[in-house]
Amino acid sequence: MTEATPTAGPAVAPEQAQPQPGDWLCLLAPAANRVYADQAPRLAAAEWAITTGTAAAEASIAGVPYLHAAASELDLAAVGRLSACLALFQAGPPAGSGPLAAGRPEPTLVPVALPDPRQGDDDLVTIPKYAGKTNEQFTRLLLNVTLSQVTAPGPATVLDPLCGRGTTLLSAWLRGLDAAGVEADVKAVEALAAYLKTYLRRKRLKHSAAVSPVRREGRSLGKRLDVEAALPGGTRQLTVFTGDTRRSAALFGKKRFAAIVTDAPYGIVHGARDGRNAASRDRSAAQLLREAIPVWASQLAPGGALGLSWNTLTLPRAGLAEILAYAGLELRDDGPWRDLAHRVDSSVVRDVAVAVRPAQT
Repeated sequence: MTEATPTAGPAVAPEQAQPQPGDWLCLLAPAANRVYADQAPRLAAAEWAITTGTAAAEASIAGVPYLHAAASELDLAAVGRLSACLALFQAGPPAGSGPLAAGRPEPTLVPVALPDPRQGDDDLVTIPKYAGKTNEQFTRLLLNVTLSQVTAPGPATVLDPLCGRGTTLLSAWLRGLDAAGVEADVKAVEALAAYLKTYLRRKRLKHSAAVSPVRREGRSLGKRLDVEAALPGGTRQLTVFTGDTRRSAALFGKKRFAAIVTDAPYGIVHGARDGRNAASRDRSAAQLLREAIPVWASQLAPGGALGLSWNTLTLPRAGLAEILAYAGLELRDDGPWRDLAHRVDSSVVRDVAVAVRPAQT
């Protein structure tokens, strides 16, 4: 897979003046989460800069939020994949008469058709509702900025080594990618299996899905979910192991991934269990990342990218940067990459880090 844009796009531009004819205006989709919605325009501007290689600024037209970009050319496929893009327009001359023509007239908007990146129905991701589910719009953002840095050749498989009930995995499916995961909570994997079986059957999509025990050298290592489904755009695979994320490399063996994308625990209770002591739990999100990131880095293909979100109140960005560097990964850390931090609640300030395994020369 080769989907990279420049490794660090231009910094997000400050709010610009009135859009001029020919400028681009992206109408932002509403976000269901009110706290996230308040910060979505700023995050969308950073995502735009990272994935398209052009600067964007927040803009308001008739009180409606847009992104404004003054670029002569634009990667429409990249814009169509943006997590918050509802529609794209080019600015035209202001209307010549009427109330909007007085004072500071608003531009006319000419719709621009965008390629539809979805290879399936959105309800694949939006139907499941449960406590702790990651915001679907943010999941798409995290997936987008990570995939934008992948230069590994060949078809991509996305690994989420803390996959929960599969929001990232199913979002990868909608991008036409295979997915894999690791999850400590057996009930979460069973819930994902039950949901997919029901969803695919009701959609009348040809599929196979099975949960089987995993045994090696006479020892039980947990369970494995394997799903194959004929979705729009082609057949997709999904494999999830139950177990500790710090054993992800042992579970998947020699398999390498073009992208690893995960929303790390925020520091309450991760719930990963050590196979040697089923009663033990890891309550330190920071310590989990210190132990897990080198394992995940070893699973990246050359030119692959690791993208993760985490709570900066439990681990500052500088501390995470040290962990990534120790694991041999190159952190994207300038320009719009520094504008992805946002508040989730009073105890969580979430940020995004994307780091790349250098391609072999």
